[in-house]
Amino acid sequence: MEIDAERRQLVAAGSIPGAQPAMATESPEALIERYLHEQIPLSAAMGVRVAHAAADCVRLTAPLAPNINHSETVFGGSAASVATLAAWALLHLRLTGEGLRARVVIQRSGMEYQRPIPGSFEARCRFADAAAWERFRTLLGRRGRARIRLTAELFYRDERMGAFEGEFVAIASR
Repeated sequence: MEIDAERRQLVAAGSIPGAQPAMATESPEALIERYLHEQIPLSAAMGVRVAHAAADCVRLTAPLAPNINHSETVFGGSAASVATLAAWALLHLRLTGEGLRARVVIQRSGMEYQRPIPGSFEARCRFADAAAWERFRTLLGRRGRARIRLTAELFYRDERMGAFEGEFVAIASR
């Protein structure tokens, strides 16, 4: 989906702060989920669903079955992937919501697993650092490239099971 068309749909869905919503045909969750499944096909194969999508928080869920390992718990790579997707989706949503055209890639990441995840799980990424966002936006505008660090937490039945930290790079589209 072209970025400007996606922004119009997000405005229509009311997910962009300060924008006037119009008649919405899809929720912000449905738009982001469709975008993830179309642009990152692994997310569809993993059964990733968008439970919540806003400029300050993204929550993704995934079932155990397509992400199971030999111990009948969530495969660590799947857990890391869903956490990465939650952080990536939050940054993508913020950029799109502000009309900033950029490609987002992950530069480095780390994952801490506290215990095995025995069933369907959720990855939550919250954004609360306004100063970091302003620095990021300023650098992206000035240099055409900016980095930002985001954290996503993994939950099973509201119990924290792990945490992801990633540094993402946005490269402005010309």
